[in-house]
Amino acid sequence: MIYQACRTKRATKAEMEERRHLLAGIVNAIKPCTVRQVFYQATVQGVVEKTEAGYDKVQRALVELRRDRRIEYGAIADNTRWQRKPNTFGSLGEALEETARFYRRDLWRTADVYCEIWLEKDALSGVIWPITSKYDVPLMVARGYSSLTFLASAAEAIAEQERPCHIYHLGDLDPSGVNAGEKIEQTLRELAPDAEIHFERLGVTDEQVNMYRLPSRPTKATDTRAKKFGRAESVELDAIPPGELRNIVERAILQHVDQHELGVIQVAERSERKFLMNMASIHGEA
Repeated sequence: MIYQACRTKRATKAEMEERRHLLAGIVNAIKPCTVRQVFYQATVQGVVEKTEAGYDKVQRALVELRRDRRIEYGAIADNTRWQRKPNTFGSLGEALEETARFYRRDLWRTADVYCEIWLEKDALSGVIWPITSKYDVPLMVARGYSSLTFLASAAEAIAEQERPCHIYHLGDLDPSGVNAGEKIEQTLRELAPDAEIHFERLGVTDEQVNMYRLPSRPTKATDTRAKKFGRAESVELDAIPPGELRNIVERAILQHVDQHELGVIQVAERSERKFLMNMASIHGEA
């Protein structure tokens, strides 16, 4: 039975516990995920109301669930906060062991095309990273409207490829989200005029709204781009279930991956990683 959020009276302890239980189930089904993604899934399932108060309930419950160890801390993604620190090691053996764990071969070195995933929201980078890292694809976090410096650097890298570049953009289906993607495409073409750029909006699309029955919100009438946008309702990228979002990204990337070449590279990686681990063992004993 789906828990119906109470709007007229304070929730009882039993109702709050049922809410936490259902939210834990949502997290475990879609992790890693953001708080907002959990909120959208909770509104679809009737766990909380689609209001700021409902979002606050989800946020508080997720804090309690993590502190009580009912869900892992890492199940909730947060890539907006980070630290910088050089990698240091206690010995050469430790350094070799670390290198072995993260050793990767360049999948795209001999490929006929180049591929990038552009993401509007930094908070979702932890959700998509498992897929882009798996296939050695750059994940470009644009944070809405990208700076000219960032775009110039990206355009320079694209121009140096000297092969077709396929760019897939993920952003909100709202006036600013759509316009931000258009500006990225326009600027990249201006700064890399000789490059062959194929730019595609990967999400959110009208088809995805219908396919996944995504929750929406009224489009801001005060947004100067609202008339051109032409939709009364807007949809956030966070509304797409994380598992589906990863599938969307993976399908786009796999269009350009030679499966035989991928298999050869993975075999070589395992062999070379084993060699590095043996070297680490030798130097660790020295």
